[in-house]
This record gives sequence, C-alpha cells and structure tokens, in this order.
Amino acid sequence: MNRISLAFACFFSLLFRGRLPEGPMRQKLAAPPEPPRPAPEASPVAEVVVAAPAPERAAASSADKGRYRNEGALALLALLQREGRLVDFLREGLDGYSDQDIGAAVRDVHRGCRKVVEDHVKLEPVLPGEEESPVLVPPGFDPGEVRLLGETRGAPPFRGTLVHHGWRAVEVRFPQLNDGVDRRVLAPAEVKLA
Repeated sequence: MNRISLAFACFFSLLFRGRLPEGPMRQKLAAPPEPPRPAPEASPVAEVVVAAPAPERAAASSADKGRYRNEGALALLALLQREGRLVDFLREGLDGYSDQDIGAAVRDVHRGCRKVVEDHVKLEPVLPGEEESPVLVPPGFDPGEVRLLGETRGAPPFRGTLVHHGWRAVEVRFPQLNDGVDRRVLAPAEVKLA
C-alpha cells in the first residue's frame, strides 16, 4: 500500500505543482539496502545505464505555463472523476467501512481511472529494467528523472538497485477543451427529476 499512496501523492503533486513532494514523502521510502559489490571474477550482471539528460526544451511564458498546467490538470481530474469517480472516492471518509467494502470500491475506481490513463496518456518507463536489478547512474544525470534514495557518497557514477522504474508521459491526448466552459467544474451536479 505504501507504493500506491506514494504513487498517488507523486502523481497529483506533479500534476498540480509541477514537482515531486518533499519531506514526508521521502520519509515513507525505506532506503534500499547497500548493493553487494560483486567480486571481479564473478559472472557479469547486466546493468541498466541511465541516459544522459535530455536537451533543454524551449521555455514557455509563465502565463502560458500556469494556464496550461491548470487547464490540463483540471481536464485530467474531470476525466478521472467521470470514468472512475476518483474525486468522490478521495473525498469519502473510509474509517466506517470494512476492508472488504473498500476493496470492492477500489476495484471500480481503479478500473475507471486506468481506462482514463490508457486512453489519454501514453507512458513509458524512465529507466528500463526490472525492480531490484542493478543500475548505474552516470555523471550528469537529471535529478528530475532519477531520485537517489539512501546516502550518497562521492560523485557519480553511482551504483544502486532499481526500486521503481518511474514513468514518463510521451504523449497526452486530451479531448478538445471548448471555450466558454468552466473548467473548474469537474463533474456537473446530477438531479433526478420527479
């Protein structure tokens, strides 16, 4: 469950603030154990090498950044609400429900939210490879793409173990947002007529 809550927190922090959360989120991560150093005569182990940082993209004006970030975030949140009722789920207190009831609700929320991500965002791992595989982080790595966990000693390259491969959105396909629509309305009120 720690990874799920961390994933949601990171997702929404990136979506709404444009950066990963600080402080408490780092404390939730347990530092990975120090990887054992293979003996020189040991059989070779395949390592994933982190790519060099991507070239700088053209900077948009701060007004465009804020407008795009807010509209895109609200559009995504509206889609997650429409398909998975995510906002309803997150706003509901869970203390009065059994784990079985929560599990049943989570299946529906997960199914709908997964559909939104699959339909509207093409994802790829930031780093290829399986969790718990050895990784080499070279000098000049982008800290926005690779977060080092545990104590760092010395200068890169760093050897470690892949805890999570990360996600990068390579394509986003939102429906066209019409002018004149209040994008702050994530889901319209529903009224059943008598």
